[in-house]
Amino acid sequence: MAIQPITLENVRIGFRNFSGKATQFNAEGNRNFAVFIDDETARSLDQIGWNVKWLKPRDENDTPQAMISVKVQFGKIPPVVIVIGSNGKTQLSESNINILDWAEIQTVDMILRAYEWEMTGKTGVKAYLKKLYVTVVEDELEKKYEV
Repeated sequence: MAIQPITLENVRIGFRNFSGKATQFNAEGNRNFAVFIDDETARSLDQIGWNVKWLKPRDENDTPQAMISVKVQFGKIPPVVIVIGSNGKTQLSESNINILDWAEIQTVDMILRAYEWEMTGKTGVKAYLKKLYVTVVEDELEKKYEV
């Protein structure tokens, strides 16, 4: 049975690389980010096959943080990415999605789809972005000079 898409609301994202820039941990052209999820959601998603990873805490008093790495690909099934600001909604495309790398984000809701893979006897699930709604924080000048 195929793994169904999941909806995650009011989550935090990090390790943002919507531009697909080459880094120590990323090949050129790979657009991706991490979505941080609570422990209960992490356990239930892990049980149905999602690839949940746990970040080691920076402080010994903290607990590990659950996350899912999400791939952003504008191929056969491009994601719908909407930025919400005081002037309404703006849909982003492959050419301008990189603005999310540095945007100050207030809230994030998304739908992820699963791609189940198998190679050389190994199997897994890769999360792909299906829909993303991002509410951004705007300063006084952005609000003043919006078109």
